[in-house]
Amino acid sequence: MYHYMQDKNYLKQLKKTCSNIVNQLVQIINNDSAMTVNACLVGSGAKGLVTQNAANPVDLDYNLIIIDTKAVGINSGREIKEYIKKQFNKVLRKNGWGDCQDSKSALTTGQMGFKQGNKTKFSIDLAITYEINHCWNRLVHEKTGVVGSDRYYWNEVPDSKQLEEKVHAIKSRHLWNEVRDAYLEKKNLYLQRNDTAHPSFIVYVEAVNEVFQKL
Repeated sequence: MYHYMQDKNYLKQLKKTCSNIVNQLVQIINNDSAMTVNACLVGSGAKGLVTQNAANPVDLDYNLIIIDTKAVGINSGREIKEYIKKQFNKVLRKNGWGDCQDSKSALTTGQMGFKQGNKTKFSIDLAITYEINHCWNRLVHEKTGVVGSDRYYWNEVPDSKQLEEKVHAIKSRHLWNEVRDAYLEKKNLYLQRNDTAHPSFIVYVEAVNEVFQKL
């Protein structure tokens, strides 16, 4: 079952290490001429909701936000993801990490660990996102088993419109602990159901909306 991590020193080091990797990726892309991007730690990691299932590894979720694409040929979903994957692997190798894996809705690194202190393994999940009409959309890679037939498309995160405004309203009413409770409950519910279709950011959005509706 999931629980909240309490090791503040580990969490501080975790965020510093992973954010440094992602920031290097942003810099290398923005120094190129293909596109302009930004990145942010989202969902559980950004809001102090880092969970761990028993003693299993943890992951931090980041959104790589596409602001615009400039180069001809870097506009389709396939080209965007392949380009970002290539740049991400350059950064990972430079820092002694292995290449990332292309999952359905994210680029996922291998597991790493610190040499001192808490030995819990960790990884980075990097979703490629684009904000349209104040709603978050994630680039999805639907694999068919035949690479040339794979489908790439933008998928809107349900009920993600004006998410940060909802978070602000909840915190102004001092109800953030209700979000924490809802988030942990939903994480464990999906775990019990063996439901892998709800990554941390989706669960976070659901928890925020559940509490916001009570307002």
